[in-house]
Amino acid sequence: MESILGGIIIGIAVSLMLLFNGRITGISGIIGGILNRENPDKNWRVFFITGLVLGGLVLRFIHPEAFTITSNARSVDYVIAGLLVGFGTLLGNGCTSGHGVCGISRFSFRSILSTLLFISFGILSVAMFKFLRGEL
Repeated sequence: MESILGGIIIGIAVSLMLLFNGRITGISGIIGGILNRENPDKNWRVFFITGLVLGGLVLRFIHPEAFTITSNARSVDYVIAGLLVGFGTLLGNGCTSGHGVCGISRFSFRSILSTLLFISFGILSVAMFKFLRGEL
């Protein structure tokens, strides 16, 4: 039930961003716009990212069991995974929120292909790490 509710909220948020701001809700693009010194369009981006972080903090306060980590991965695994995701975001010209949610809903072939590649390489990465740790 929580997954369905989360999906509905994401869909509404993405639609509202497009309707009121004319922008696609790709997190990597939004953060990239904050980091770009020459971009005069930073205020809404900072507010958006701040809202994401604050929303997560509120959820942690209200529903702390949602943040229980059940993985036996090491901290270095998370760092490597984060770097791989960041590299993939640069390589793919966007992240799963931009391509997977916004692009697919617009029937963008590039986004459909990108999302399929993201998911495929995610599965491959998990399998590879489990194999290297002797868990497969």
